[in-house]
Amino acid sequence: MSGLSVFLGNMKVILSGDKSADKVVPPSGYTANLTTFTAASMAFLAVFAMALSLATGRLADRWSGELTRTTTIRISAPEGQMQAQLAAVMNVLETTSGIATARVMTDAEQRRLLEPWFGPDLPLENLPIPRLVEVVEADNGPDMEGLRLRLSAEAPGAILDDHTRWRRPLVTAANRLRSLGAVAIVLITASTAAMITLSAQSALAANGQVISVLRLVGARDVYIARAFVRRYTLRALVGAFIGTGASMLAIFFLPAAAEEGAFLTGLGFEGWHWLLPLIIPPLAAFVAFWATRSAALRALKRIS
Repeated sequence: MSGLSVFLGNMKVILSGDKSADKVVPPSGYTANLTTFTAASMAFLAVFAMALSLATGRLADRWSGELTRTTTIRISAPEGQMQAQLAAVMNVLETTSGIATARVMTDAEQRRLLEPWFGPDLPLENLPIPRLVEVVEADNGPDMEGLRLRLSAEAPGAILDDHTRWRRPLVTAANRLRSLGAVAIVLITASTAAMITLSAQSALAANGQVISVLRLVGARDVYIARAFVRRYTLRALVGAFIGTGASMLAIFFLPAAAEEGAFLTGLGFEGWHWLLPLIIPPLAAFVAFWATRSAALRALKRIS
């Protein structure tokens, strides 16, 4: 908290400026332009990492929410026994507590499920396709093990699938992607600090003679360091605003989330999440402030 207080206390001085102190640092040049470019690039990447993290979080929540209360029963039986097996399954489901609804999927619905693999012209009526029953669980849910035993006894051709086998790896992968997005933001922040530190050290080394003269006329190291801090903090702030704006604009024009649930079409922000990237420019300024301040004070000690 003390670091934040020091940062906020110095921001007024940084924004107001000191024309005499500003002359210590060249207004442009390789290091100054590199700071702006680095801040813009890193902010651009940070916004995309944030969008990726939020999108995978929404994806994990949607997959978990949609499939947790849904179960599928697959019935495989000879044509002459299919209706009897189907009736037995429906009877078991109707007499099982914890089930909200159960319905037999139509041929059209099953055709749509198979269409991505076999195309739209699949002759479903000529193939021994199992019948599917969609079961929606109530809040408390049924006893799955007991339901499996009843189905195996009364409808041997019925197989219960609660989607756990393939739902869990998908949700786990989405949650790990969300964590990787957060790690990426941390790495981007650290890289920004390292690059700005190198730029500040390079500028201080290049202005060694000017710093020596300032010391001879009574300038304190804090006064000299403040000039570098102001220059590089403002450069980082401006660059981060440019990178954040460009990244938000690029994300805005990405395709919207598709009904089919395609992942890449859902990469973006929703609702108030559009405000989250606005914290990146102040964060970049905060990182630049401390990176430059630490680098400047250490370099001034070495020069002396």
